[in-house]
Amino acid sequence: MEASGTGAGVHRRLIDSLYVEAMVLADEARSYFNDAGQGDRAMLDPMARVVLSCESLKITTRLMHVIAWLLTQRAIDAGEIAAELDDDPLRALATPPVTEEAVLATMPAATQSLILASIDLYRRAERIERSKSSPPPASPARAMFERLAMQL
Repeated sequence: MEASGTGAGVHRRLIDSLYVEAMVLADEARSYFNDAGQGDRAMLDPMARVVLSCESLKITTRLMHVIAWLLTQRAIDAGEIAAELDDDPLRALATPPVTEEAVLATMPAATQSLILASIDLYRRAERIERSKSSPPPASPARAMFERLAMQL
């Protein structure tokens, strides 16, 4: 991760944006499962209620993994954690719980929406984490200029 320059600024804005999104989604999930989702839950049979409870924990776990990772990234960007510690496996984005497609299909629509949103948020954080360790893709325009320069 760059310590200065445009790349660091873009990274910081991306991390901050995802953090806000994660906190909003966490609040939406809390609100749904504490209040609005009670009607959905009451309409389910007892076994489906257990499955819904498990899925609510999976949503929370995914969100907490992302939030913890984002807070670590913010601390590294702010210099509160040494940049070289960013590669520490303890600071990596933790493996998320899996929601099976068959289970997803049985959930109420609002629960499905929260599950999918938490999975999407996790995958975006995961892409950012992977991009830190892999070189950026080559620019097709730069490659073309380099080929033209060799021919001259």
